Amino acid sequence: MVGVGGVVLRDGKVLLVRRGKEPLKGRWVIPGGTVELGETLQEAVEREVREETGIEVRAREVLLVFDRIERSGEAVDYHYVIIDYLCEDVGGVLQAGSDAADAAFVSRHELDDYDLPPLARELVDRALSR
Repeated sequence: MVGVGGVVLRDGKVLLVRRGKEPLKGRWVIPGGTVELGETLQEAVEREVREETGIEVRAREVLLVFDRIERSGEAVDYHYVIIDYLCEDVGGVLQAGSDAADAAFVSRHELDDYDLPPLARELVDRALSR
């Protein structure tokens, strides 16, 4: 499956969501989800960020492409190819929605409190350092 994520910065803070369902249920991550049939990657990330957070964005540049593969022994439970974009914040009111249990703009000094998965933390740190 193909997934997308959106790194959104506002006033020196990064937009995060707490996943409301698997995979990574309960974990804080950047907003995103799967690409729907007929949707471009850019359309998908813009839709996913809007649905999960109420924030309108424009996808700008690809920051990272990676695989997330979950296995049970020899069997593959799921395999996502994920493309993370740096997104331009074009407005909106922050509000958790869709499959997000919560959403927040988080400053660099607060990130340790959100226990991001290692790759997401590295991506966020890189984006905040730009």
